Amino acid sequence: MAGIGRDPVSGGYRRYAWTGADTDCRAWFREQAESRGLAYETDRNGNQWAWLGDPHGTDAVVTGSHLDSVPDGGAFDGPLGVVSSFAAVDELLQRGAAPTRPLAVVNFGDEEGARFGLACVGSRLTAGQLTKDAAYALRDGDGIALPDSMEAAGYDPAAIGPDPERLARIGAFVELHVEQGRALDLTGDPVGIASAIWPHGRWRYDFAGEANHAGTTRLVDRRDPMLSYAETVLAARREAELAGAVATFGKVAVEPNGVNAIPSLVRGWLDSRAADQATLDTVTAAVEAAAREAAARQGVDLTVVRESFTPVVEFAHALRDELAAILGGDRSGGDRPVPVLGTGAGHDAGILSASVPTAMLFVRNPTGVSHSPAEFAAEDDCVAGVHALADVLEGLACR
Repeated sequence: MAGIGRDPVSGGYRRYAWTGADTDCRAWFREQAESRGLAYETDRNGNQWAWLGDPHGTDAVVTGSHLDSVPDGGAFDGPLGVVSSFAAVDELLQRGAAPTRPLAVVNFGDEEGARFGLACVGSRLTAGQLTKDAAYALRDGDGIALPDSMEAAGYDPAAIGPDPERLARIGAFVELHVEQGRALDLTGDPVGIASAIWPHGRWRYDFAGEANHAGTTRLVDRRDPMLSYAETVLAARREAELAGAVATFGKVAVEPNGVNAIPSLVRGWLDSRAADQATLDTVTAAVEAAAREAAARQGVDLTVVRESFTPVVEFAHALRDELAAILGGDRSGGDRPVPVLGTGAGHDAGILSASVPTAMLFVRNPTGVSHSPAEFAAEDDCVAGVHALADVLEGLACR
């Protein structure tokens, strides 16, 4: 997959939902499924499935992740989970394991939300956490609607919506993912088990001021929304530090976006996450209060819209404990328990956790860098992840 959607200048990946790069990723997935003799299908929401065993059976064990990326994302976030899932199926077959439960590899569509601004669209639709009407209202930066983009890619948008019958056939979902932090690097473990996902959300801040000439308008006469936005960015950092949380303004749009023009509108997107709901509420409320104070002082109008939110996810304790029992010692052959760690990153497993038992495995990231071309995992650790996933699938599906 290394060459699909890779930008030659940045070295990062631009695999946005329902674009040419996404189509190429989907073709790769289908080829991998069919080359192994797995039953391939695409569900009503455009998610891809590859089945070993009866696709219509019950109590299925499912593994996989996503293939799309953030702007200039790394090679491992998402694809490592899908590639490792196919490799784990290969490992099972090489061992001569005989699954007694249906086993599937899945690629969930539009997990990152890079194009339409909402993360985990494919899994949210499937789980009924995103309505058809809300999905139809999603637009990308060029004003193209989600259903139009699906149709252009050859999928029927009329079919999208909740898929409870499919979810009812899943007994367990296990997602492998590169760690998006350095916890495993600090403990010296190649593989870990997820305990929980922090609550997190995205908020859009619209600062509306007055466009004017940058050279002739006195400072005292300006209604400059960029000033309000800048103060809010600093407030987000300050409040996150005070609370032990994280808060990031990573995307901004400016109108009219001219060097010699005072903006009429500055729109910024806040991403905030914390270990618990109370802390997250404290941070986001304080950031909004600081933004409103700055806007009022500078004569700027402010609208704040929460575009997405995911509450804290505690992965199913019974499944998590079963993974720990299956894996036993660490992947280097020692007897030390596989570490259990939380994460501030959202995943399809977190969305599905409200509907089916879910768990996650993490593979060590020696730098902790993610959502960047510098994202990395060593080959030995990736292989350890495949063996761990194969052990888990064998323990769950072949008993």
